[in-house]
Amino acid sequence: MYRLDRMSVMVVDDNRHMLNLIEEILRGLNIRNVSSKLGAAEAFKEMQISAVDIVICDQMMEPLSGIEFTQLLRTSKDSPDRFVPVIMVTGNSDFGTVRAAREAGVTEFMVKPVSAKGLYARILEVINNPRPFLRTKSFFGPDRRRRVIQFDGGDKRKKTPKEKDPGDVEMIPVGGHA
Repeated sequence: MYRLDRMSVMVVDDNRHMLNLIEEILRGLNIRNVSSKLGAAEAFKEMQISAVDIVICDQMMEPLSGIEFTQLLRTSKDSPDRFVPVIMVTGNSDFGTVRAAREAGVTEFMVKPVSAKGLYARILEVINNPRPFLRTKSFFGPDRRRRVIQFDGGDKRKKTPKEKDPGDVEMIPVGGHA
């Protein structure tokens, strides 16, 4: 087990019960610096004062959803940290929700019910496999590809006029500057 006692985690949910549950799981994982916020706007303001290593947020919040919060973190000019890993927790595992979260720049996705084992696995994924960030005309966030495919040959696919030039993608290493 990793020593997580120096890690700083912010939990964002508009449900006090879920905040308490996730906070207790994090403390059980020996994470001592846990900040809980009852909404995305409050969390965004707090992040401008205090840096965090990971954000864990619910997808279904009002008035600002977890997806909107992640978009704000990734694209706002006054974002406190565009590169902070975001673990989204949700009861909705449908394709549309997962896709919207990915498009917003969520780093990891976790479906409720929340378990210590599941949350620990997502935290380890963030630590062990930090993803480079990509910037395109319509996206800024962690690389959404999960696996690296080795390819030794040239591109033999038939190109269509709609394909984007690979030069349109800027890859930014983790901890880089946007």
